[in-house]
Amino acid sequence: MLPGRTDTGEDTCRDCAGITTNLTCDNCGREAERFRGGHCITCVLTTDLTELLRPNDPPDLRLKRLIKILTESTRPESIYTWLRSNGGRSASLLKRIGDREIELSHQAFDELPRTPAVEHLRAILTHNRILPAQEDRQLAMFEQWLEERLNQLSTAPEIHAPIERFARWHHLKRLRAESSATKNMNYAVRSAKQEITEAGKFLRWLHDEHGRTASSIRQIHLDEYLSDGTSTRRHIRNFIQYLKRETPGKDVQVAARLARTTPVLSQQERLDLVRKLIEADNVAVSIRIAGLIFLLYGIPIGRIAMLTIDDVEVTGKGMFLNLGRYPAPIPELLAPMFWAHIQNRGGQQTVNRDTRWLFPGVRAGSPRSPNTHLIKLRGMGINIQGIRNATLQSLVKEIDATSLARMLGYSKQTLSRHAGAASAPMASYVVGKNPHFAQERAGKTL
Repeated sequence: MLPGRTDTGEDTCRDCAGITTNLTCDNCGREAERFRGGHCITCVLTTDLTELLRPNDPPDLRLKRLIKILTESTRPESIYTWLRSNGGRSASLLKRIGDREIELSHQAFDELPRTPAVEHLRAILTHNRILPAQEDRQLAMFEQWLEERLNQLSTAPEIHAPIERFARWHHLKRLRAESSATKNMNYAVRSAKQEITEAGKFLRWLHDEHGRTASSIRQIHLDEYLSDGTSTRRHIRNFIQYLKRETPGKDVQVAARLARTTPVLSQQERLDLVRKLIEADNVAVSIRIAGLIFLLYGIPIGRIAMLTIDDVEVTGKGMFLNLGRYPAPIPELLAPMFWAHIQNRGGQQTVNRDTRWLFPGVRAGSPRSPNTHLIKLRGMGINIQGIRNATLQSLVKEIDATSLARMLGYSKQTLSRHAGAASAPMASYVVGKNPHFAQERAGKTL
Protein backbone atom coordinates (compact mmCIF):
# COMPACT_ATOMS: atom_id res chain seq x y z
CA MET A 1 0.00 0.00 0.00
CA LEU A 2 1.46 3.35 -1.10
CA PRO A 3 -0.84 6.07 0.26
CA GLY A 4 1.70 8.90 0.15
CA ARG A 5 3.27 10.94 -2.61
CA THR A 6 6.68 12.58 -2.92
CA ASP A 7 7.34 16.12 -4.11
CA THR A 8 8.00 14.74 -7.59
CA GLY A 9 4.63 12.95 -7.67
CA GLU A 10 5.85 9.40 -7.03
CA ASP A 11 3.84 7.06 -4.78
CA THR A 12 5.45 6.20 -1.47
CA CYS A 13 4.69 4.18 1.67
CA ARG A 14 2.97 5.43 4.83
CA ASP A 15 6.13 5.77 6.92
CA CYS A 16 8.13 7.63 4.24
CA ALA A 17 5.22 10.00 3.67
CA GLY A 18 4.95 10.72 7.40
CA ILE A 19 1.29 9.63 7.55
CA THR A 20 0.17 9.03 11.14
CA THR A 21 -3.37 7.81 10.35
CA ASN A 22 -3.92 4.18 11.28
CA LEU A 23 -4.05 2.19 8.02
CA THR A 24 -4.08 -1.30 9.50
CA CYS A 25 -7.17 -3.53 9.63
CA ASP A 26 -8.08 -4.42 13.23
CA ASN A 27 -9.39 -7.80 12.09
CA CYS A 28 -6.84 -9.27 9.65
CA GLY A 29 -3.89 -7.00 10.45
CA ARG A 30 -3.22 -6.13 6.82
CA GLU A 31 -2.20 -2.64 5.80
CA ALA A 32 -5.29 -1.29 4.08
CA GLU A 33 -7.83 1.48 4.26
CA ARG A 34 -10.08 1.05 7.30
CA PHE A 35 -13.43 0.78 5.55
CA ARG A 36 -15.89 0.25 8.42
CA GLY A 37 -15.46 -0.22 12.15
CA GLY A 38 -11.67 -0.38 11.85
CA HIS A 39 -11.92 -3.24 9.34
CA CYS A 40 -10.75 -3.31 5.72
CA ILE A 41 -13.22 -3.71 2.83
CA THR A 42 -12.38 -7.41 2.41
CA CYS A 43 -13.18 -8.21 6.04
CA VAL A 44 -16.34 -6.07 5.95
CA LEU A 45 -17.51 -7.81 2.78
CA THR A 46 -16.74 -11.25 4.21
CA THR A 47 -18.82 -10.45 7.31
CA ASP A 48 -21.77 -9.13 5.29
CA LEU A 49 -21.79 -12.05 2.84
CA THR A 50 -21.48 -14.60 5.64
CA GLU A 51 -24.51 -13.08 7.38
CA LEU A 52 -26.50 -13.23 4.13
CA LEU A 53 -25.48 -16.67 2.84
CA ARG A 54 -24.99 -18.54 6.16
CA PRO A 55 -22.59 -21.08 4.59
CA ASN A 56 -22.31 -23.11 7.80
CA ASP A 57 -26.03 -23.40 8.57
CA PRO A 58 -26.08 -26.14 7.30
CA PRO A 59 -22.60 -26.40 5.78
CA ASP A 60 -22.55 -25.73 2.04
CA LEU A 61 -19.20 -25.67 0.23
CA ARG A 62 -20.73 -23.88 -2.76
CA LEU A 63 -21.74 -20.92 -0.62
CA LYS A 64 -18.32 -20.81 1.02
CA ARG A 65 -16.77 -20.72 -2.43
CA LEU A 66 -19.12 -17.94 -3.56
CA ILE A 67 -18.06 -15.80 -0.60
CA LYS A 68 -14.40 -16.42 -1.45
CA ILE A 69 -14.95 -15.48 -5.10
CA LEU A 70 -16.71 -12.22 -4.27
CA THR A 71 -14.33 -11.11 -1.54
CA GLU A 72 -11.23 -11.84 -3.64
CA SER A 73 -12.38 -9.46 -6.35
CA THR A 74 -9.78 -6.94 -7.50
CA ARG A 75 -12.30 -4.24 -6.62
CA PRO A 76 -14.23 -5.49 -3.56
CA GLU A 77 -15.73 -2.00 -3.19
CA SER A 78 -17.74 -2.70 -6.34
CA ILE A 79 -19.18 -5.85 -4.77
CA TYR A 80 -20.09 -3.87 -1.65
CA THR A 81 -21.90 -1.30 -3.81
CA TRP A 82 -23.61 -4.04 -5.85
CA LEU A 83 -25.12 -5.54 -2.69
CA ARG A 84 -26.73 -2.19 -1.84
CA SER A 85 -27.75 -1.03 -5.32
CA ASN A 86 -31.31 -1.17 -6.72
CA GLY A 87 -32.87 -1.12 -3.28
CA GLY A 88 -30.77 -4.03 -2.06
CA ARG A 89 -32.32 -6.54 -4.50
CA SER A 90 -29.05 -8.44 -4.92
CA ALA A 91 -28.58 -8.70 -1.16
CA SER A 92 -32.19 -9.89 -0.85
CA LEU A 93 -31.55 -12.65 -3.40
CA LEU A 94 -28.45 -13.78 -1.54
CA LYS A 95 -30.38 -13.83 1.72
CA ARG A 96 -33.07 -16.04 0.18
CA ILE A 97 -30.33 -18.40 -0.98
CA GLY A 98 -28.80 -18.30 2.50
CA ASP A 99 -32.22 -19.07 4.02
CA ARG A 100 -32.33 -22.08 1.63
CA GLU A 101 -35.48 -20.63 0.09
CA ILE A 102 -33.89 -20.57 -3.40
CA GLU A 103 -32.01 -23.66 -4.55
CA LEU A 104 -28.77 -23.33 -6.47
CA SER A 105 -30.15 -24.61 -9.77
CA HIS A 106 -31.10 -23.12 -13.12
CA GLN A 107 -34.63 -24.42 -12.66
CA ALA A 108 -35.01 -22.43 -9.44
CA PHE A 109 -33.68 -19.28 -11.14
CA ASP A 110 -36.03 -19.82 -14.10
CA GLU A 111 -38.97 -19.68 -11.69
CA LEU A 112 -37.92 -16.26 -10.38
CA PRO A 113 -39.00 -13.00 -12.06
CA ARG A 114 -36.59 -12.28 -14.92
CA THR A 115 -34.87 -9.18 -13.53
CA PRO A 116 -31.32 -7.82 -14.04
CA ALA A 117 -30.46 -8.77 -10.44
CA VAL A 118 -31.53 -12.40 -10.98
CA GLU A 119 -29.68 -12.77 -14.29
CA HIS A 120 -26.55 -11.05 -12.98
CA LEU A 121 -26.36 -13.41 -10.00
CA ARG A 122 -27.06 -16.42 -12.23
CA ALA A 123 -24.20 -15.29 -14.49
CA ILE A 124 -21.81 -15.07 -11.53
CA LEU A 125 -22.78 -18.56 -10.35
CA THR A 126 -22.52 -20.06 -13.85
CA HIS A 127 -19.23 -18.38 -14.74
CA ASN A 128 -17.66 -19.73 -11.56
CA ARG A 129 -19.13 -23.24 -12.10
CA ILE A 130 -21.34 -23.10 -9.02
CA LEU A 131 -24.22 -23.60 -11.45
CA PRO A 132 -23.65 -25.87 -14.47
CA ALA A 133 -22.95 -24.15 -17.78
CA GLN A 134 -25.88 -23.81 -20.14
CA GLU A 135 -25.19 -24.73 -23.75
CA ASP A 136 -26.61 -21.44 -25.00
CA ARG A 137 -27.80 -18.86 -22.50
CA GLN A 138 -29.24 -16.66 -25.24
CA LEU A 139 -31.42 -19.52 -26.44
CA ALA A 140 -32.48 -20.40 -22.89
CA MET A 141 -33.49 -16.79 -22.23
CA PHE A 142 -35.45 -16.70 -25.50
CA GLU A 143 -37.36 -19.83 -24.53
CA GLN A 144 -38.19 -18.27 -21.16
CA TRP A 145 -39.27 -15.02 -22.86
CA LEU A 146 -41.44 -16.96 -25.32
CA GLU A 147 -43.30 -18.79 -22.56
CA GLU A 148 -44.03 -15.47 -20.84
CA ARG A 149 -45.21 -13.93 -24.14
CA LEU A 150 -47.50 -16.84 -24.95
CA ASN A 151 -48.96 -16.73 -21.43
CA GLN A 152 -49.85 -13.08 -22.00
CA LEU A 153 -51.75 -14.08 -25.15
CA SER A 154 -53.52 -17.06 -23.59
CA THR A 155 -56.73 -15.06 -23.05
CA ALA A 156 -57.00 -14.44 -26.80
CA PRO A 157 -56.96 -17.87 -28.51
CA GLU A 158 -57.42 -16.37 -31.99
CA ILE A 159 -54.07 -14.58 -31.51
CA HIS A 160 -52.30 -17.12 -29.30
CA ALA A 161 -52.60 -20.12 -31.65
CA PRO A 162 -51.00 -18.67 -34.82
CA ILE A 163 -48.33 -16.82 -32.83
CA GLU A 164 -47.40 -20.00 -30.96
CA ARG A 165 -47.06 -21.96 -34.21
CA PHE A 166 -44.98 -19.18 -35.80
CA ALA A 167 -42.78 -18.80 -32.71
CA ARG A 168 -42.17 -22.49 -32.13
CA TRP A 169 -42.03 -23.96 -35.63
CA HIS A 170 -40.37 -21.08 -37.43
CA HIS A 171 -38.20 -19.20 -34.93
CA LEU A 172 -37.48 -21.64 -32.10
CA LYS A 173 -36.69 -24.49 -34.48
CA ARG A 174 -34.34 -22.22 -36.46
CA LEU A 175 -32.66 -20.80 -33.35
CA ARG A 176 -31.97 -24.26 -31.97
CA ALA A 177 -30.31 -25.22 -35.24
CA GLU A 178 -28.25 -22.03 -35.31
CA SER A 179 -27.26 -22.45 -31.65
CA SER A 180 -25.46 -25.68 -32.49
CA ALA A 181 -23.68 -24.09 -35.44
CA THR A 182 -22.66 -20.62 -34.26
CA LYS A 183 -21.66 -18.80 -31.08
CA ASN A 184 -23.31 -15.46 -31.94
CA MET A 185 -27.02 -15.65 -31.13
CA ASN A 186 -27.53 -12.05 -30.03
CA TYR A 187 -28.82 -10.66 -33.33
CA ALA A 188 -30.84 -13.77 -34.20
CA VAL A 189 -32.65 -13.75 -30.84
CA ARG A 190 -33.39 -10.03 -30.95
CA SER A 191 -34.78 -10.33 -34.50
CA ALA A 192 -36.99 -13.28 -33.51
CA LYS A 193 -38.39 -11.39 -30.53
CA GLN A 194 -39.20 -8.36 -32.68
CA GLU A 195 -40.93 -10.42 -35.37
CA ILE A 196 -43.04 -12.31 -32.81
CA THR A 197 -43.96 -9.08 -31.01
CA GLU A 198 -44.90 -7.26 -34.23
CA ALA A 199 -46.95 -10.26 -35.45
CA GLY A 200 -48.90 -10.20 -32.20
CA LYS A 201 -49.57 -6.45 -32.57
CA PHE A 202 -50.82 -7.00 -36.12
CA LEU A 203 -53.22 -9.77 -35.14
CA ARG A 204 -54.55 -7.64 -32.27
CA TRP A 205 -55.15 -4.75 -34.70
CA LEU A 206 -56.77 -7.10 -37.23
CA HIS A 207 -59.16 -8.43 -34.59
CA ASP A 208 -60.02 -5.06 -33.04
CA GLU A 209 -60.40 -3.10 -36.29
CA HIS A 210 -61.89 -5.71 -38.62
CA GLY A 211 -63.01 -8.62 -36.44
CA ARG A 212 -60.79 -11.01 -38.42
CA THR A 213 -58.22 -13.65 -37.55
CA ALA A 214 -55.02 -14.90 -39.16
CA SER A 215 -56.94 -17.34 -41.38
CA SER A 216 -59.04 -14.57 -42.96
CA ILE A 217 -56.37 -11.96 -43.76
CA ARG A 218 -56.78 -10.15 -47.07
CA GLN A 219 -54.28 -8.01 -48.94
CA ILE A 220 -56.37 -4.91 -48.30
CA HIS A 221 -55.86 -5.41 -44.54
CA LEU A 222 -52.09 -5.64 -44.94
CA ASP A 223 -51.98 -2.56 -47.15
CA GLU A 224 -54.01 -0.57 -44.64
CA TYR A 225 -51.86 -1.70 -41.68
CA LEU A 226 -48.55 -1.01 -43.41
CA SER A 227 -49.62 2.39 -44.77
CA ASP A 228 -50.08 3.73 -41.24
CA GLY A 229 -47.74 3.59 -38.27
CA THR A 230 -44.00 3.08 -37.90
CA SER A 231 -41.63 1.19 -40.20
CA THR A 232 -41.30 -1.60 -37.61
CA ARG A 233 -44.68 -2.88 -38.82
CA ARG A 234 -42.86 -4.36 -41.82
CA HIS A 235 -41.32 -6.92 -39.48
CA ILE A 236 -44.55 -8.93 -39.93
CA ARG A 237 -43.26 -10.04 -43.35
CA ASN A 238 -41.86 -13.41 -42.18
CA PHE A 239 -45.09 -14.07 -40.24
CA ILE A 240 -47.16 -13.51 -43.39
CA GLN A 241 -44.81 -15.77 -45.36
CA TYR A 242 -45.27 -18.44 -42.69
CA LEU A 243 -49.07 -18.15 -42.90
CA LYS A 244 -48.86 -18.60 -46.67
CA ARG A 245 -46.95 -21.87 -46.16
CA GLU A 246 -49.63 -23.01 -43.72
CA THR A 247 -52.39 -22.17 -46.18
CA PRO A 248 -51.26 -22.87 -49.76
CA GLY A 249 -53.01 -20.59 -52.24
CA LYS A 250 -53.37 -17.64 -49.86
CA ASP A 251 -52.47 -14.65 -52.05
CA VAL A 252 -51.16 -12.03 -49.62
CA GLN A 253 -47.71 -10.52 -49.32
CA VAL A 254 -45.58 -7.90 -47.63
CA ALA A 255 -42.99 -6.52 -50.00
CA ALA A 256 -39.40 -6.61 -48.80
CA ARG A 257 -38.21 -3.24 -47.55
CA LEU A 258 -35.59 -1.79 -49.86
CA ALA A 259 -33.12 0.81 -48.70
CA ARG A 260 -33.66 4.08 -50.56
CA THR A 261 -29.97 4.93 -50.37
CA THR A 262 -26.72 3.07 -49.80
CA PRO A 263 -24.52 5.19 -47.53
CA VAL A 264 -20.84 4.98 -48.40
CA LEU A 265 -18.10 7.09 -46.85
CA SER A 266 -15.02 8.01 -48.83
CA GLN A 267 -11.80 6.13 -48.23
CA GLN A 268 -10.25 9.36 -46.96
CA GLU A 269 -13.01 9.64 -44.32
CA ARG A 270 -12.36 6.03 -43.36
CA LEU A 271 -8.60 6.63 -43.02
CA ASP A 272 -9.26 9.77 -40.98
CA LEU A 273 -11.33 7.69 -38.55
CA VAL A 274 -8.55 5.08 -38.33
CA ARG A 275 -6.10 7.85 -37.42
CA LYS A 276 -8.59 9.29 -34.91
CA LEU A 277 -8.91 5.93 -33.12
CA ILE A 278 -5.15 5.40 -33.03
CA GLU A 279 -4.57 8.84 -31.49
CA ALA A 280 -7.62 9.01 -29.16
CA ASP A 281 -5.75 8.56 -25.86
CA ASN A 282 -8.81 9.81 -23.94
CA VAL A 283 -10.89 6.86 -25.17
CA ALA A 284 -10.74 3.38 -23.64
CA VAL A 285 -8.34 1.12 -25.55
CA SER A 286 -11.01 -1.59 -25.85
CA ILE A 287 -13.35 0.78 -27.72
CA ARG A 288 -10.51 1.88 -29.99
CA ILE A 289 -9.58 -1.75 -30.76
CA ALA A 290 -13.22 -2.66 -31.53
CA GLY A 291 -13.49 0.38 -33.79
CA LEU A 292 -10.26 -0.47 -35.61
CA ILE A 293 -11.43 -4.05 -36.25
CA PHE A 294 -14.62 -2.61 -37.75
CA LEU A 295 -12.76 -0.06 -39.87
CA LEU A 296 -10.22 -2.63 -41.08
CA TYR A 297 -12.52 -5.55 -41.89
CA GLY A 298 -16.12 -4.26 -41.97
CA ILE A 299 -17.54 -7.23 -40.03
CA PRO A 300 -20.77 -6.69 -38.04
CA ILE A 301 -20.47 -5.21 -34.55
CA GLY A 302 -22.28 -8.25 -33.17
CA ARG A 303 -19.48 -10.51 -34.41
CA ILE A 304 -16.81 -8.17 -33.03
CA ALA A 305 -18.44 -8.34 -29.59
CA MET A 306 -18.24 -12.16 -29.68
CA LEU A 307 -14.51 -12.39 -30.42
CA THR A 308 -12.26 -14.12 -27.88
CA ILE A 309 -8.55 -13.81 -27.20
CA ASP A 310 -8.21 -17.22 -28.89
CA ASP A 311 -9.23 -15.52 -32.15
CA VAL A 312 -6.00 -13.48 -32.09
CA GLU A 313 -3.11 -15.47 -33.52
CA VAL A 314 0.54 -14.45 -33.20
CA THR A 315 3.08 -16.16 -35.47
CA GLY A 316 6.53 -15.45 -36.82
CA LYS A 317 4.82 -13.78 -39.78
CA GLY A 318 2.87 -11.32 -37.67
CA MET A 319 -0.43 -10.95 -35.81
CA PHE A 320 -3.67 -12.25 -37.29
CA LEU A 321 -7.36 -12.19 -36.40
CA ASN A 322 -9.37 -15.37 -37.03
CA LEU A 323 -12.65 -14.19 -38.57
CA GLY A 324 -13.13 -16.92 -41.16
CA ARG A 325 -11.25 -19.70 -42.88
CA TYR A 326 -8.26 -17.45 -43.59
CA PRO A 327 -6.71 -15.46 -40.71
CA ALA A 328 -6.97 -11.73 -41.40
CA PRO A 329 -3.66 -9.85 -41.03
CA ILE A 330 -3.48 -7.10 -38.40
CA PRO A 331 -1.31 -4.18 -39.62
CA GLU A 332 2.11 -4.18 -37.98
CA LEU A 333 1.59 -0.59 -36.81
CA LEU A 334 -1.47 -1.65 -34.77
CA ALA A 335 -0.10 -4.92 -33.36
CA PRO A 336 1.37 -3.30 -30.18
CA MET A 337 -2.01 -1.71 -29.37
CA PHE A 338 -3.81 -5.04 -29.87
CA TRP A 339 -1.27 -6.84 -27.71
CA ALA A 340 -1.50 -4.23 -24.94
CA HIS A 341 -5.28 -4.65 -24.90
CA ILE A 342 -5.08 -8.44 -24.69
CA GLN A 343 -2.65 -8.22 -21.78
CA ASN A 344 -4.80 -5.72 -19.87
CA ARG A 345 -8.43 -6.15 -20.89
CA GLY A 346 -10.93 -4.13 -18.91
CA GLY A 347 -14.06 -5.47 -17.23
CA GLN A 348 -12.28 -8.13 -15.16
CA GLN A 349 -11.88 -6.30 -11.87
CA THR A 350 -15.08 -7.63 -10.29
CA VAL A 351 -17.02 -10.76 -11.30
CA ASN A 352 -15.91 -11.35 -14.92
CA ARG A 353 -12.41 -12.61 -14.13
CA ASP A 354 -10.60 -15.32 -16.13
CA THR A 355 -12.82 -14.74 -19.15
CA ARG A 356 -11.72 -15.51 -22.71
CA TRP A 357 -13.78 -12.71 -24.29
CA LEU A 358 -11.71 -10.14 -26.19
CA PHE A 359 -14.09 -7.47 -24.86
CA PRO A 360 -15.34 -8.62 -21.42
CA GLY A 361 -18.70 -7.25 -20.29
CA VAL A 362 -20.05 -6.25 -16.91
CA ARG A 363 -21.93 -9.51 -16.41
CA ALA A 364 -19.89 -12.54 -15.39
CA GLY A 365 -18.95 -14.83 -18.26
CA SER A 366 -20.38 -12.46 -20.87
CA PRO A 367 -18.89 -10.22 -23.55
CA ARG A 368 -19.64 -6.52 -23.78
CA SER A 369 -23.01 -5.87 -25.38
CA PRO A 370 -22.97 -5.03 -29.12
CA ASN A 371 -25.20 -2.04 -28.29
CA THR A 372 -22.48 -0.67 -25.99
CA HIS A 373 -20.00 -0.85 -28.85
CA LEU A 374 -22.47 0.83 -31.21
CA ILE A 375 -23.18 3.69 -28.82
CA LYS A 376 -19.50 4.32 -28.16
CA LEU A 377 -18.47 4.18 -31.83
CA ARG A 378 -21.34 6.38 -32.99
CA GLY A 379 -20.36 8.82 -30.26
CA MET A 380 -16.97 9.07 -31.95
CA GLY A 381 -18.61 10.04 -35.23
CA ILE A 382 -18.48 6.62 -36.90
CA ASN A 383 -21.32 6.07 -39.41
CA ILE A 384 -21.80 2.32 -39.02
CA GLN A 385 -23.45 1.52 -42.36
CA GLY A 386 -21.37 4.01 -44.32
CA ILE A 387 -18.08 2.67 -42.93
CA ARG A 388 -19.08 -0.96 -43.46
CA ASN A 389 -19.85 -0.31 -47.13
CA ALA A 390 -16.68 1.76 -47.61
CA THR A 391 -14.51 -0.92 -45.96
CA LEU A 392 -15.90 -3.83 -47.96
CA GLN A 393 -15.77 -1.90 -51.23
CA SER A 394 -12.13 -1.08 -50.52
CA LEU A 395 -11.23 -4.67 -49.65
CA VAL A 396 -12.86 -6.20 -52.74
CA LYS A 397 -10.55 -4.06 -54.87
CA GLU A 398 -7.57 -5.80 -53.27
CA ILE A 399 -8.81 -9.36 -52.72
CA ASP A 400 -11.10 -11.51 -54.88
CA ALA A 401 -14.58 -12.10 -53.44
CA THR A 402 -13.99 -15.81 -52.80
CA SER A 403 -10.79 -15.33 -50.79
CA LEU A 404 -12.19 -12.31 -48.96
CA ALA A 405 -15.35 -14.22 -48.05
CA ARG A 406 -13.24 -16.96 -46.52
CA MET A 407 -11.12 -14.46 -44.62
CA LEU A 408 -13.99 -12.40 -43.17
CA GLY A 409 -16.70 -15.04 -42.85
CA TYR A 410 -19.05 -13.29 -45.29
CA SER A 411 -20.89 -15.06 -48.10
CA LYS A 412 -19.36 -14.80 -51.57
CA GLN A 413 -22.65 -13.34 -52.85
CA THR A 414 -22.53 -10.45 -50.37
CA LEU A 415 -18.99 -9.52 -51.30
CA SER A 416 -19.72 -9.91 -55.00
CA ARG A 417 -22.43 -7.26 -54.62
CA HIS A 418 -19.92 -4.94 -52.97
CA ALA A 419 -17.42 -5.69 -55.73
CA GLY A 420 -20.03 -4.71 -58.31
CA ALA A 421 -20.80 -1.48 -56.43
CA ALA A 422 -17.09 -0.69 -56.29
CA SER A 423 -16.57 -1.64 -59.96
CA ALA A 424 -13.85 -4.02 -58.78
CA PRO A 425 -12.42 -6.62 -61.21
CA MET A 426 -13.56 -10.14 -60.36
CA ALA A 427 -10.37 -11.95 -61.38
CA SER A 428 -9.35 -14.75 -59.06
CA TYR A 429 -6.12 -13.30 -57.67
CA VAL A 430 -4.54 -13.49 -54.23
CA VAL A 431 -3.03 -10.73 -52.13
CA GLY A 432 0.56 -11.43 -51.14
CA LYS A 433 0.14 -9.53 -47.87
CA ASN A 434 -1.63 -12.56 -46.41
CA PRO A 435 0.68 -15.60 -46.55
CA HIS A 436 -2.22 -17.96 -45.77
CA PHE A 437 -3.67 -17.38 -49.27
CA ALA A 438 -0.46 -18.44 -50.95
CA GLN A 439 -0.18 -21.48 -48.70
CA GLU A 440 -3.60 -22.76 -49.72
CA ARG A 441 -2.91 -22.14 -53.39
CA ALA A 442 0.25 -24.21 -52.97
CA GLY A 443 -1.81 -27.07 -51.55
CA LYS A 444 -0.69 -26.65 -47.95
CA THR A 445 -3.04 -27.27 -45.06
CA LEU A 446 -3.84 -24.18 -43.02
